[in-house]
This record gives sequence, structure tokens and C-alpha cells, in this order.
Amino acid sequence: MRIDLILESNMSPDRIAELGKLAEENGIGAIWVSGMLDGRDPFAVFTKLAMETDRIRMGPIAVSPFELHPLMMAKSLLTLNEYANGRAQMVIGGGGGTATAMNMKMDRRVRRVREALEIIELAGETGQVDYEGEIFQVRNYKTPWAKSQPPRVHIGANGPKMIEMAAKYAKQMMLSDKTIQQVAEAKQRITETRVAAALPAEPFRLTNFWAWHVKQDRDEAVREARIWLALRGVLLRKNHVYFMSPEDCDIVDEARPRFFEALARRSPDIKDVPERIVNLLIDNLTSCASVDGLDKEIDRLKAFEKAGQTEIALRIYDKPEETIRILGERVIPAFA
Repeated sequence: MRIDLILESNMSPDRIAELGKLAEENGIGAIWVSGMLDGRDPFAVFTKLAMETDRIRMGPIAVSPFELHPLMMAKSLLTLNEYANGRAQMVIGGGGGTATAMNMKMDRRVRRVREALEIIELAGETGQVDYEGEIFQVRNYKTPWAKSQPPRVHIGANGPKMIEMAAKYAKQMMLSDKTIQQVAEAKQRITETRVAAALPAEPFRLTNFWAWHVKQDRDEAVREARIWLALRGVLLRKNHVYFMSPEDCDIVDEARPRFFEALARRSPDIKDVPERIVNLLIDNLTSCASVDGLDKEIDRLKAFEKAGQTEIALRIYDKPEETIRILGERVIPAFA
């Protein structure tokens, strides 16, 4: 299983290049950056990294066809891919904060994402796009300048319809904050969909966006995990039923605003929520440990691999250099 990293979306190109070079030296497979509303252009921010590295892949999570026309996605991705000599990649998703800020009507998500995928792959694989979709049309778009190996295009999928569409039309998929059991269920759905469509079950690349809080000191790791807990699948009940009772799920549903209040304050203090509940969420939705307790998290990653993942995208936070070195010294060798 390949180990990838997800960095802060508001990092500068210089900082991404600095961390990306260190990640490449430590055996990391790819650098991702989320295309957030308050971030830089999620394609252009990789230009320096692309020119200063040789092996590591790179690209944005998750660009939505509600915010950017697939033709413009293709143009940006293929341009980055030329800088990176064929190492660019991206995730196409069906929503996101930017589209919400633009007050876009979020209809026909699965169809929009499918058509975006088809347009981008045509541009990368054939160099010419004439496309008449139900939603998007592209006429006489040519890319004679795109000489590198085509970039990889993932579908960001969590719901069953998007997973089935991705399994049928894509080559790669990214889940988000999914537990081992959920990954196994998604992998089964992918395999069944591909077999039913007379497609080979393999190869199909499957990754999962996963929070990684591993520090020298466990208290520091827990503090960081608590701050960012609101974003773990945005605390949706459908994820919690795998490890929580219905009564505990009710508590989280009622308390959800307080998790987001803590995030806004960048505070580990989640007001009026039982510690038992907070710890249950951290234990099941993140990798949170001291370096001394890292073996347990390596075992969790191996369980993700056994469930069907070919990669995992670890979202890291404070002290990224320290985290990258820990991964290089302790985690990457376990998957060599």
C-alpha cells in the first residue's frame, strides 16, 4: 500500500515544495492539497514541487464540476502534468465549500462528476475532445502540447451511487474518513459493480482520506485530534453506527455544533460533550498515538490494505517535518 500525504490547503508553493521534497526523500508516494475556498489555486500551487522533484506524485482534492468546468479542469491538470513529467493527479468531487460559497444548485451530482471524468480522461489520453454530454459539452478541444503520460483522475466517492459510478467508469477512487469495515464494504461494491459491467475487478486503485495524529507525546497527539474532530466525515451518523450505540449516535448528533465551535476556536475543549464520546470518535476515526504506540497504527494501516486499499492519503497537521520523518523511518518500511 502506498503512503501519501495531504497538506494544508493554504500553504505557499515554496512550502509545499519544501515538504514535498522531504516527503520524496522519505519514500512518500504523493502529495495532495485540498481545493479549499480560502486556499490558493490547487493546481498552480504544485508547480515548484513538480519542477524540483523526480518521483513523487501531486494534485488537488477534490475539484468539483459545480465550481470549475471540466474543460478548465483538464487544461489545469494537463498543464501541471507537463511540469511534473506525468506525475499529476486529481480527485473530482461532487460538492465542496467553494461551490457552496458560489450558491450553486447541487443537482445531478453523480452525472456531473461522471461527465467531468470522461472529458478530462479524453483530453489526457487522446489529446482531443468532442463531447456531447447531458450536462457538459466540449467541441474541438485539442492538446497537442500534452506529451507526458496521462495524469491519474480519481473520483471522490462516499455514497453508494457515486461508488458504483466510479467503479464502472473510473480507474481510481478516493473515500473519505472511512473505517476499515466501510472500506471493505466499498471494495466489495466496487468489485461487484465491475464484474457486472464485464470489467476486470483489478487493477482498480482505492485510497482513503485519513487523519493522522502521531506525535512524540500522546497528549499532543490527542490535543490535535480533538481540534480537528469536527471534520472527520463531518461527524455523520452513518459513519458512527459501525462503532457506536444508537444512544451514543444521538449524543453526537445533538452535540455536532459544539465540535465545529471547537474547530473554529482551534481549541481541544469540546464543550458539554462526554469524554467517553470524544475518545470513541478519536479512536475510531483517526490514527492518534505517540511514537511509542505507533505499532498499533501500523497494524491499522495494514488492515486498511487487507480491506482493499492500494493507497492511503494521510492528512497531517502541525510539525509536518517531524511527521514525514516518522513516516519515513517507521511506517514506509512496513509496506516496502
